[in-house]
Amino acid sequence: MWHSIFLGLSALAWAGYGIYCFISPEVLNDMGVITAVSATGTVELRAMYGGVQTALGVLAAAGLVNAAMQRPALIALAFATGGLFSARLLGALLASDFSGYTAGALVFEFLATAVAVILLRKPA
Repeated sequence: MWHSIFLGLSALAWAGYGIYCFISPEVLNDMGVITAVSATGTVELRAMYGGVQTALGVLAAAGLVNAAMQRPALIALAFATGGLFSARLLGALLASDFSGYTAGALVFEFLATAVAVILLRKPA
């Protein structure tokens, strides 16, 4: 049950935010997160914030509906969110900047990593 809840919430969060950022990459500028200064920059925002995050959401959804995909989805989410958390924390420490966005993302990524790892240790 917890596996399904986590994968369902992950699918909604990752795919929802990814699709939103793909359609409206300027929202990242509006939130004070990152700004594209060229068309190539906008393409990169759509790829990284739109494409990669949507792909993680689709993978989580695949794990939700297909038992054979559950473990691979949890592993991918654990590595992706763990990597994001580690790099974001180190980046924030190097920049001495913990904005509201950064702090919120760190909490989300830490919790998502922890839950994915815990669920990987439990039978479905």
